[in-house]
Amino acid sequence: MLVRFFLVSLFSLSWGGLKAQESPKPLIAPIAGGLQFKFNESGSQYLKMNIVTQTWFRGIENNPGTAVNGDPQQWTLDAGLRRMRIQIYGEMSPRFLLMLQMGTNNQSFASGGSVSASDSAGAGKRPPFFFHDAYGQFNVIREKDPAGKKDKFFSLAVGTGLHSWNGVSRLTNASCITLLTADSPIFNWPTVEVSDQFTRQFGLFAKGHIYKIAYRVSINKPFMTSFLPKTGGPAVDNNRGNQVSYNGYFSWQFKDREQTTTAFYAGSYYGKKKILNVGVGFMHNPRGTMTQPVKGQFESHNLTTLGLDVFYDMPIGNPSKEMVFTFYSVWYRYNFGPDYLRTTGVMNPGTKDPSFTGIRALEGFGNRKILMGTGQIWYAHTAFMLPKFSDKIRLQPYVAYSYKELQALNQSGRYYNLGANFLFDGNRAKVSLEYGSRPLYGVADRKVFTRRGEVLACIQFWL
Repeated sequence: MLVRFFLVSLFSLSWGGLKAQESPKPLIAPIAGGLQFKFNESGSQYLKMNIVTQTWFRGIENNPGTAVNGDPQQWTLDAGLRRMRIQIYGEMSPRFLLMLQMGTNNQSFASGGSVSASDSAGAGKRPPFFFHDAYGQFNVIREKDPAGKKDKFFSLAVGTGLHSWNGVSRLTNASCITLLTADSPIFNWPTVEVSDQFTRQFGLFAKGHIYKIAYRVSINKPFMTSFLPKTGGPAVDNNRGNQVSYNGYFSWQFKDREQTTTAFYAGSYYGKKKILNVGVGFMHNPRGTMTQPVKGQFESHNLTTLGLDVFYDMPIGNPSKEMVFTFYSVWYRYNFGPDYLRTTGVMNPGTKDPSFTGIRALEGFGNRKILMGTGQIWYAHTAFMLPKFSDKIRLQPYVAYSYKELQALNQSGRYYNLGANFLFDGNRAKVSLEYGSRPLYGVADRKVFTRRGEVLACIQFWL
């Protein structure tokens, strides 16, 4: 119903604008960045829309001692909606831009819904639908000259609202539509779903270019966190200090300049651009976590993340073959306070099997794994677009690797992902097939004692 409302409204507005101009051009024109609604002949007054769905089908090798819906299971077949987005942004004046993005995330057959497990209707149904982005932007100095052909030496835009102009790294500002792998590694968002709302916070941001440097900075108010630390235990998310957070990311763009109309960086341009960028970024939230060294005495700690990355996306070889080589590598340094450790399981269907008597994993049950913590993580992925063999489908195999060295663990962790993207009509329809392998840590010694795997098929449709 909501989608229908937006489409009917936009058709009506577009028809009114086109009738006044008496233009014979089509009402809606598909473009590289989504659907476009033009309100004047030049296209300077416009509205753009993207609609995307990402459906997952998985075979999950569960952690030891896992039950699914009360049944002990070593392997679980899974289906769910990883993401659904409706993104709308536009300008009725060259000075202002409005961005709205709404949708839902992480609904599976077992989780993600607004209905509790005790409800007779069952768990996982009727997921929450919410705004991801809602901000306005003032274009102080636009990126291109009035003719829209030449990049300016300096550009600046400032905005405010619920936004995703993040710091730290390129991957912290990743476009979910053009992810190179089936999913992001998640640790690229240091405070995801803790002191932010699906990587967004309320605040002020500024962004633009200075010659070949793309910059984005923001000052935000983190969402409240209030976990209570155990006496003598690790740091937990508790920002009772009520401080603002500071974010920044700066990249030197050696080749083509990337657009910054929206906050999201592409995982690949599929040969349409020549990109070589080196970036550095940060996120700092004073008094963002807390420990309890002795009973009744609490100590706050700063939450700081640093990132250093490189991105290479280049057409190679014979142009008629349309081959593309892509490489990305990033190093993160996290400081969340003493022994901070966080685990996660995306759309995790598993719970504890009380009858299990074997060795349990520190991570927990289902597909949970060590996500991040105080320490450092190195991540890299690379892909190669195979020579063109069809006008209907392209094949892009890839590999990804994560190395985690965290203070709370007694052994480093290595995570592997191997997959391929099958691209139809660019990436408007995409099927990603991937196998991932994760280590599991013992509760007592905090060392790797076994590994588990996961087979994933992600099917994306994008308008």
